[in-house]
Amino acid sequence: MSLASPFSRLMKNFRNLFSPSISTAQPNSAVSYRPMHSDLLQSKETLERLLIENILSFWYPQVIDSKEGGFRLNHDIQGKWKGPANKHLVTQARTLWFFSRLAKTEHGKNEHLEAARHGYEFLSDRMWDNEFGGFYWEVDSSGNIVTKPDKHLYGQAFGLYALSQYAMASGDSSATALVEELFSILEHHAHDSQYGGYREFFWRDWSQPSADVKGYMNTAPNIKQLNTHIHLMEAITPYYELTKDRVAQERLIELLFIQSNAVVVRTDGDCTYAYQINWTPLQGTAHDRINYGHDLENVWMLIEACDTAGVPNSPLLDLYRTLFNYSLRYGFDLTNGGFYLAGRFNMPADSREKIWWIQAEGLICALQMYCLTGDEIYLNCFSQTLDWIVKHQVDWENGEWYAQIDENGSPSGDKAGNKSGAWKSPYHNGRAMIRCLELLQLLTEEKAPSIGSL
Repeated sequence: MSLASPFSRLMKNFRNLFSPSISTAQPNSAVSYRPMHSDLLQSKETLERLLIENILSFWYPQVIDSKEGGFRLNHDIQGKWKGPANKHLVTQARTLWFFSRLAKTEHGKNEHLEAARHGYEFLSDRMWDNEFGGFYWEVDSSGNIVTKPDKHLYGQAFGLYALSQYAMASGDSSATALVEELFSILEHHAHDSQYGGYREFFWRDWSQPSADVKGYMNTAPNIKQLNTHIHLMEAITPYYELTKDRVAQERLIELLFIQSNAVVVRTDGDCTYAYQINWTPLQGTAHDRINYGHDLENVWMLIEACDTAGVPNSPLLDLYRTLFNYSLRYGFDLTNGGFYLAGRFNMPADSREKIWWIQAEGLICALQMYCLTGDEIYLNCFSQTLDWIVKHQVDWENGEWYAQIDENGSPSGDKAGNKSGAWKSPYHNGRAMIRCLELLQLLTEEKAPSIGSL
């Protein structure tokens, strides 16, 4: 199955606008192109079809675990359930977030809010640690046996994110109370008041492991990661929107500084991944690599965090352009569309798989950047990425997106060969569809924030 590519007449000019021989694209300061209304409507129809017919139809209702509670996320590449599996905080929370967020859109229904309530009850009843606070990393399929009890801030961030969104969607005061308790726990145990940001890994009782222990994200407890702090910023954004808590606003602004300064390599225009406790980057062969998805994710989440915190995006716009254009230069497939996985500093991508979540993040980031700048480089990137997704990343026969497409075009599942599992849920691509539809609505109403004025 194929769908017509939106903005197709722009795609043939994409190489002329941006080629790997150019180190940094310089977008125009004024709107150089205003897409036709028909182009935007076509793109809207494509995104809606992806959301409703491909993504939502896969995840609902088959992932609702009516027997044990929560969501059953263990489906093979054809979408067939493989049987009970342990339930992981990250994907249980992400799926709760998706149904909560969907319920607030024009495409959401009461049944989706009910699915969110179902997920919230499992998260709060089975995965919350009533003795020490915070969420367990993993439980068995029933939720009655804790299989991984310790606390990692990556997982806690998604708990904060999901609870905040569910509280806003449902008006459930118990969810608001629980998310406020979680934020207070993170503030007390994990916030690093000396160097900023958060310490990431703790034992179940929130005591600090020794430096030789590897946590659930395969790093020592004295290491900070770009990935964890991106999602902490992402999570505190709706938490502050929900509560207007002054401390939350301070933490959000602190994370804005970290994600726009401490993690950025200014000489290269990219982001490093892992750091000592004082934000000194780790160096060496294993660390001197760029995951393009994280850089793109960082850009658009910075934009939204600034909007929520009441901080202007204008002073950071040059950074946004630099980070985006680095990924565009080294990590984008100019022939077929879509972003590759990773590469070494200042070198073309050498891990040339196309991962589902990176395409989703690239899609949002490109459209956000177009809304900020009005420059058609970003609109072209959005168009080509969407075209790649529709033609290659999506499994139109069995539903959902393939986790990975290799360089030869062969699709596969996640590390377990699955379409859903410990790390794959409707969060990345479902969020991309919802957010891009909202941005397109702003564009068709000609209310895009600051378009062409920066």
